[in-house]
Amino acid sequence: MKAITTRIYITTGTELAILTERGGEWNAELKLAGLPTQCVTVDLLDAAHVFCGTFGDGLWLSTDGGGTWSPAGEGITHPEVMSVAVSAAERVGGHAIIWVGTEPSAIFRSEDGGRTWRESPTLAELPSAPTWSFPPRPWTSHVRWIAPDPIQGPRLFAGIELGGVMRSVDGGITWEDRKPGSQHDAHVLRTHPLAPGRVYEVAGGGFAESRDGGETWTGFDAGLRIHYLWGLAIDSGDPETMVITASRGPGQAHNRDYAEATVYRRTAAEPWREVNSGLPKPKGTRAFPLSAHPARAGVFYGVTHTGDLYRSSDGGMNWERLEVSWPAGYHMHAEASPSVDVAAGD
Repeated sequence: MKAITTRIYITTGTELAILTERGGEWNAELKLAGLPTQCVTVDLLDAAHVFCGTFGDGLWLSTDGGGTWSPAGEGITHPEVMSVAVSAAERVGGHAIIWVGTEPSAIFRSEDGGRTWRESPTLAELPSAPTWSFPPRPWTSHVRWIAPDPIQGPRLFAGIELGGVMRSVDGGITWEDRKPGSQHDAHVLRTHPLAPGRVYEVAGGGFAESRDGGETWTGFDAGLRIHYLWGLAIDSGDPETMVITASRGPGQAHNRDYAEATVYRRTAAEPWREVNSGLPKPKGTRAFPLSAHPARAGVFYGVTHTGDLYRSSDGGMNWERLEVSWPAGYHMHAEASPSVDVAAGD
């Protein structure tokens, strides 16, 4: 039986860091040096295919697990790529459907591995679209997250920051506007292959979820004492277990001068519970992203702005800091909130 090789991809705002675990040791290499990396994702059905969006230099593609990179083909008309996702359920001609979200808010679809793209123009026609606005740049908004349905291929969800969660049930041809109960300041959306129809959202106003494919939404903040939520990961083996990062507000989440962030865990219908075993102290820590290992149940990862890697192997209850061997002289200091994705391969 072959051992699983784990890779973690981290956008820093100035390059892409790739952390690889072999034999219990973690080594980092840097790619896309000098590019304003913003978001990253891996094709779960083919971990060799990795996609990295930049804020100003468009989308970049790798077909060898991040070893080499090339720019995506034509059709993405805005170079500020804020989100990228790959469908696990919808494929055309052997290619996974790739989705890209940009600033200003627009969504693009590729059916040929990223060589060509077409926009989904009806997103901008939604009634709420004129109200979308990103507070630091109030003249615009962006697609902060895209979450394809892992079972029903044509269904997907787009989180607009600041605008809400939009749903398409026909592969992006048409869109439905935000629904009552969902949060408008959308930060992360997740779906789960073991929970058909379930959608999870963390946002600037708290947590919301849908259990009917995005038709209706309910909030669940029991146990939370702070409600500006940023990171979210769902246990790959248990859709009832999840972890989030939370702060009092955007300043504490993102400003290094008065940063403070806490990790919470929830399982089943229990209230959220603060967890701190093995994690950095909340004060001085900015809100950081979280990701679940796709092939190891109960395993979560978190990466701070300064490159500290944390892992939980018991469903988010206890954590440990992992030593990483970085290139000589390099010290990670993410300019913006990093984006993280985890891949498993042979």
